[in-house]
Amino acid sequence: MWMYLGLLAALFLGLHNLCKKHAVQNNEVFPVLLGTISSGFLLLLPFFIGSIYFPEFTKQLGFYITRIPWETHGFIFIKSMMMAASWVLAYQALKYLPITIVTPIRSAGPFFTFIGAILIYNEQPNVLQWLGFFLIIFSVLLYSKIGKKEGIHFKSNKWVFAIIAATFLGASSGLYDKFLIQNLTLNPQTLQFWFCWYTVLILLVILSVRWFPYAEKRKAFKWRWTIIAVGVLLQTADYFYFKALQDPEALIMLLSAIKRSQILIAVVVGGLVFKEKNKRKKLVPLMGIMIGVFLILYS
Repeated sequence: MWMYLGLLAALFLGLHNLCKKHAVQNNEVFPVLLGTISSGFLLLLPFFIGSIYFPEFTKQLGFYITRIPWETHGFIFIKSMMMAASWVLAYQALKYLPITIVTPIRSAGPFFTFIGAILIYNEQPNVLQWLGFFLIIFSVLLYSKIGKKEGIHFKSNKWVFAIIAATFLGASSGLYDKFLIQNLTLNPQTLQFWFCWYTVLILLVILSVRWFPYAEKRKAFKWRWTIIAVGVLLQTADYFYFKALQDPEALIMLLSAIKRSQILIAVVVGGLVFKEKNKRKKLVPLMGIMIGVFLILYS
């Protein structure tokens, strides 16, 4: 069941990426990011209020948000800092790079998770899983060559380095999720609610320095319906992902790879919607990544 929950998470993440590209295109990144996280927080807020005043009803729904000690709040705050940094870098890169370049680089995330799962959680991959991961990495390298034809030089483009750093931070957060869910026994909605709350606070601090003081930037911001859609889709994807992690048999390195099947939506649908270049050439490394995911999933 945890694998199927991972596939559901991948479906909503793929739709989330399409909406995210629309939300940040020719727009101010920081307020868009704050809007998406705030919409996710507002989605979860009724369950938090219900957990205080109507605990039995909220428990019946399966969305009861438990009380947690201050120490656990500290652990969640660390995750919020990691993901806030990852999203700031990723949203900036997505603003300046094609979605058909950004998403495949993000798909290298399972490689970092793979190494961490071996070193930290002693997860043991087999030969086919090794092959699948290296096939994913090789396919991402192919994307770099295609990117040069669009004027994107991977060695000198700062947004490429930004998306790589965002991918590394995101993978680290994924490893950390297993600790939060299994070691601290947090349920998904409790982790999601407090994570959103602390991330909103962190982003408000960033915006108070980088956005609020500048009138030109405030005027450049455009409100779009996809800002709300990004937040809702992300929280839905995270819920299925955290539910999958609750299973003691769930392997974080396989879940991370399964989530990358979202690339099919982002590259194929996104390439058509945003009319990006070299779509046919990008199908070759896309197939490499999908085969890599297949090898991991069915090995």
